[in-house]
Amino acid sequence: MKKALNKLSIITAIAGFAVSASGHAQSASTTLKQDPAFEQLLAEKRKINSSITVNDRYKIQVFNGDSETSKKHLAEVKRNFKQYDATIVFSTPSYKVWVGNFKSRIEAERALNELKKKYPNALMIKPNK
Repeated sequence: MKKALNKLSIITAIAGFAVSASGHAQSASTTLKQDPAFEQLLAEKRKINSSITVNDRYKIQVFNGDSETSKKHLAEVKRNFKQYDATIVFSTPSYKVWVGNFKSRIEAERALNELKKKYPNALMIKPNK
């Protein structure tokens, strides 16, 4: 009888512990407050990234090399050829300075002739179709 009472008290203690543990379980809800300017900045970044990648537009590469020199060339292109967009694209292991976002090959060839006066090694990048 003492053993049965002892087992019963152990079972009751375990059941009581289990019920009390589930009764005190934590439930959390998280709310995220995000600055609206962040979404605007993210949208701008997406727009810029989509215009930089190789797409169905022609671009002209005026430099291929290390990071510091490419930054200098980019600044020079932006200063001397304000009518064209210019950017740096990293393609392992070098940095490339790309100029323009031309819809047609004729537009790109005209710009290439103009850019070759300053950058004789400039070349046209074919679209990725």
